Amino acid sequence: MKWFCACVDSNSSLPTVAHVIPRPIWHQVGGVASLGGDVFVVRYHCQQEIEVYDAKTFALQRHIAVPGLHTARSLAACPYNGCLYASYADDSTVHRVDLSGSNAVMKWSVAYYPRGLSVNSEHNLLVVSQSDGKLQIFTTHGTLLQDIKLQADIVYPRHALQLSTGQFLVSHFFGSLDRVCLVGVDGAVVSSYGGQKGSQLTQMSAPRGLAVDREGRVVVADDFNDRLLVIDQSLSSAHEMSVCVDGGLNRPYSVWYDQSDRRLYIGEFHGERVIVIDNLKDFSFTCIK
Repeated sequence: MKWFCACVDSNSSLPTVAHVIPRPIWHQVGGVASLGGDVFVVRYHCQQEIEVYDAKTFALQRHIAVPGLHTARSLAACPYNGCLYASYADDSTVHRVDLSGSNAVMKWSVAYYPRGLSVNSEHNLLVVSQSDGKLQIFTTHGTLLQDIKLQADIVYPRHALQLSTGQFLVSHFFGSLDRVCLVGVDGAVVSSYGGQKGSQLTQMSAPRGLAVDREGRVVVADDFNDRLLVIDQSLSSAHEMSVCVDGGLNRPYSVWYDQSDRRLYIGEFHGERVIVIDNLKDFSFTCIK
């Protein structure tokens, strides 16, 4: 039997699990994002469409058709450009969905086997290539701006974010090396957290999705450990953010943090749910009931 945390606090301003979007007829969550009044979910076997939920009621509103998108590994939203991005690893493409009303879709080729997607402060798209070990930055219409080869020991990167300093946070794992790395603009590792695969606070097992709060704390979807790990800004210490849901977390795969709404979305791989946490002003909390 899988247990979950027992937190007792009557303060309604504390973070809470606001909702759990259950698995529909399809499969594992490949990515989740939010924009305006909508929550977008793409499934690992997505049947060429993206699910759209109401951000208040969490009722399924509609599906957006994305022709050619079959195995989605990541999703990101850009408020500035009013669009969604989804990566299709098997044919090394990114699909852009316009949200201005037309739902028009365009796609372009990227480095081999793209995984995590994110949008930087300049409203450009960051794509991490698992098999080529690259970070690529594109304009919203697919023009390549930067092509960065990562240090050789960053094997199989899974997600990346660009910080305000221009540096990057990259999660990766292969064999027994599981880390989150701070990477310079030249692709070299500046510092890292983790190392040998494991379940201690100093270790991770298949770190995937990343998000950063206003204080620079990093939340990591620590997939095979069924937990969220929060690493401090200096990548020197960490704590677990326990999430009280039925059965506990079941292989958290992707995370999406909306700072303006203080809301964190967690997409599960095996659990196949999207868990919504409200009132999360930052990642300092250790238990979400």
